[in-house]
Amino acid sequence: MNFAEMRDKIAGGKGFIAALDQSGGSTPKALAGYGVEADAWSSEEEMFSLIHRMRSRIITSPAFTGDKVLGAILFERTMDGQVDGKPTPQALIDKGVVPFIKIDKGLEDEANGVQLMKPMPELDALLARARGLGVFGTKERSVINLANREGIAAVVKQQFEVGQRVLAAGLVPIIEPEVNIKSAERAQADQILLDETLKALDAMTGDAQVMLKLSLPARPGLFDPLVAHPRVLRVVALSGGFKRPEACVELAKNKGIIASFSRALLEDLRAQMSDQEFNASLGSAIDEIYKASTEKTVTEAA
Repeated sequence: MNFAEMRDKIAGGKGFIAALDQSGGSTPKALAGYGVEADAWSSEEEMFSLIHRMRSRIITSPAFTGDKVLGAILFERTMDGQVDGKPTPQALIDKGVVPFIKIDKGLEDEANGVQLMKPMPELDALLARARGLGVFGTKERSVINLANREGIAAVVKQQFEVGQRVLAAGLVPIIEPEVNIKSAERAQADQILLDETLKALDAMTGDAQVMLKLSLPARPGLFDPLVAHPRVLRVVALSGGFKRPEACVELAKNKGIIASFSRALLEDLRAQMSDQEFNASLGSAIDEIYKASTEKTVTEAA
């Protein structure tokens, strides 16, 4: 796939995006969920080798193809590594899966009810390297814990500023202002985020498009205006702590939004499984998430 073919697949393809981008602090938790405990490694390098082995097993599985998985988000080390003797982005492209790269360096401490992204001093170099490896787009995450308009406006401003840098580098940004689904102010935060994001999209110049990765809204259909916005290539949803069955039920209530799940995709996989068991479990998860991404149960906001 060339860049134009990847854009067409992301814009109009049937399926979802796999999030394989656990990093730093989330890697031990991801490995524990996979059945690999902390005593299995004695250094950061060994830890990342184990998580790369897990990701390689997923990517090379016969269940993981571009028929249902439109794209995959990679951690930087995964992008720079190899799968089946090929650079990881190329291994994905060869399976019909569009590669993305996580570019944020984690979160600042909470202020005004939100957590902004930490500085990214090496961003331009990372973007250039990603583009050279055939990567299509990026993903950058902030977190919204409270319905604080000043805080949410700051999140959206920072996200779109980074997004413009990504666009200038020739890649497509996935803007991810995650609303904490456990927040007591979740519904109000969703609405403020919608308002601020629409303002930012309307202020964009030219014809460039971004993607949005959002928590599933408390009110189904709330994000319909974002799905329809001409500056949005695709809206995807994170599972945000929902288990897969619940995440899929909530996803199916929102038309035009597809999954970009991590934990909800991987939660049943274990290192101890035989290849047959592993492939069957992954295939079942992919089928369930694909169905929720493509077959909708609710079409209008209440």
